[in-house]
Amino acid sequence: MIRLYTEKDFEKMRQAAEILCQTHLAIKKVIRAGITTKQLDDFANRFIVDHKGAIPAQLGYGGFPYTLCISVNDEICHGFPGDYVLKEGDLVSIDNVIEYNGGLADSCWSYAIGELSDRDQKLMDVTLESLNKSIDQAVPGNRIGDIGHAIQEYAEVENNFSVIRDFIGHGIGKEMHEDPQVPHYGKANHGQRIQAGMVFTIEPMIASGKWPMKLDDNGWVARTQDGSTCAQFEHQLIIHEDGPEIITDQSKYALTEDDIEFIENYKF
Repeated sequence: MIRLYTEKDFEKMRQAAEILCQTHLAIKKVIRAGITTKQLDDFANRFIVDHKGAIPAQLGYGGFPYTLCISVNDEICHGFPGDYVLKEGDLVSIDNVIEYNGGLADSCWSYAIGELSDRDQKLMDVTLESLNKSIDQAVPGNRIGDIGHAIQEYAEVENNFSVIRDFIGHGIGKEMHEDPQVPHYGKANHGQRIQAGMVFTIEPMIASGKWPMKLDDNGWVARTQDGSTCAQFEHQLIIHEDGPEIITDQSKYALTEDDIEFIENYKF
């Protein structure tokens, strides 16, 4: 069942999105070679819980044991923070979900540690641009298939990368994962009709090699079978009559003076 939401719901989502985006902006300030992914997760937890008074919604969701999903290089998604020390040339995707005052916000962003290889830099650029192109299709009257088609045409046909098939975008509102399902591949003019009042994510995961994946023994961490690098970018959209509102657009937000003080005083 697809839920349609109201302006009252949207405002709560926007409040959560502001904290989510400030968390990503804070992560940008501290992510670097030489720290572990678990240190990064601990930082985000303290920023969200102690500093912002919000709830890291991924923590405990379905048994997931961390605040962030941190996926490095060949990891597609749901990466476990741990003892891995970030190094120059790593491509890191960080997925974060915030609950605040009854609103939910969800966004993943990819980060380069130092200078990437030419192939991985192009992968990041193409993944972000494929998201942007797909958002142009998220308008009332279009269909869900138009979104996936735009991603697949740009990433696979024009740039010879591979769209991961096993993980998709999703509705979000009362729950973290709702209908509609939003694949990142597909046929134009197919699927559910997009309507004003829908809220959903688009979150293409694009691999530099082949798209088939495998799961680690923990049942969570997905990685490419061929060991190729993967990037992911994700936005949450509110669909209005005149088009999509990107509530997880980081350029809409800024770190406060208190945020900067927290970051500067934090000890890794």
